[in-house]
Amino acid sequence: MQRLFTGFFLIGIAGALIQLFGGDLQAPSRVVAALWEAADLAVQVSLGLIGILALWSGLFRLAEQSRLADRLAGAVRPVLARLMPALDRDPSAGAGVSMNLAANMLGLDNAATPLGLKAMEALQRGNHEPTRASDSQIMFLVLNTSSVTLVPVTVLMYRAQQGAADPAVVYLPMLMATTVSTFVGVWLTARVQKIRLRDPLLIAVAVGWLALLGLLALGVWLAPPALSATLSSLVGNLILLAVIGAFFYAAWRAKVDSYDCFVEGAKEGFTLAIKLIPYLVAMLAAIAMLRASGVLEGALGLIRHGAAALGWDTRFVDALPVAFLKPLSGSGARAAMLDVMQAHGVDSLAGRMAAVMQGSTETTFYVLAVYFGSVGIRDFRYALGCGLAAAAAGLVSAILLSYAFFG
Repeated sequence: MQRLFTGFFLIGIAGALIQLFGGDLQAPSRVVAALWEAADLAVQVSLGLIGILALWSGLFRLAEQSRLADRLAGAVRPVLARLMPALDRDPSAGAGVSMNLAANMLGLDNAATPLGLKAMEALQRGNHEPTRASDSQIMFLVLNTSSVTLVPVTVLMYRAQQGAADPAVVYLPMLMATTVSTFVGVWLTARVQKIRLRDPLLIAVAVGWLALLGLLALGVWLAPPALSATLSSLVGNLILLAVIGAFFYAAWRAKVDSYDCFVEGAKEGFTLAIKLIPYLVAMLAAIAMLRASGVLEGALGLIRHGAAALGWDTRFVDALPVAFLKPLSGSGARAAMLDVMQAHGVDSLAGRMAAVMQGSTETTFYVLAVYFGSVGIRDFRYALGCGLAAAAAGLVSAILLSYAFFG
């Protein structure tokens, strides 16, 4: 991350100097002005997120306190046992893995990471080569880098903050893109590990999930063009309402004081919004340097020219900064998404595509470094290749699905 951050600034400065020597005397002032604007934008975005973050942090606290995540973990555990045979030999590891993936599915980011670290530690106890990743650890990492998130609050939150007419319109294509990412990651890892995927339970879960997504997508695509976006939004909003209803119902069943629990969770959302400011300032400023110096547009111009030569629609190129940064840096990809929304409009094809890209996968290098680094693993084996393949599948799917839904 240090090299990426430093490189962005140095390349931006070099681009400004090249423009200056080329006769553009305004280039240095334009780049410096972009820095100030990016810093102001980061603060405005973070402060604008306080209310939405507080709302969803409060709702997620209901899911945690009512043990809804635990019950979801129990439901997914039989599936995980087929993909990670080592879990049958270590029930404690199985519980940690299940709870981590359940937290990811519910969008409980604050809970997912510590649960994931505990799960990796438990898996490490059964690892006979402590510095080399085991098969189960690699499958766990791939599932984390590509896991399906039923409540992609972060992306919807940024769209709402940027003034989207309907933040949830990207929900269905986002869910489909992350499904593709997960399926590709699991299939490739299973092929390498020689895990049998023709298991009745795995087939039933995969077919059921794909059938559900297929029916939803078919309804949207068969609708008249004027109604397709409305139906996509309707599906997304209904699912979100169903999830919120499940949170409150679970809290009621568990006799949790929903009001006090919600308020305590909302306090964390306020703190989180403030903590976001330094990260957004750093990455928005770096991307602003690249854009103002002409470097970013030059690189995208080359890709656009190549795509046009192949006869492709070139509008996807505007959203590519998110795709480039997503495997490397979560904060960088988030800043790139905001930059695309600011430059092209939150409800433009590029703005919506950037949002779908952001929600299609996790940050491969970050997950790999944190999870494997926490237990001292230095030999990643094929984990990085499988994780990047899953990420690539998700990002390509995000482009194609955005064209299908919004293009």
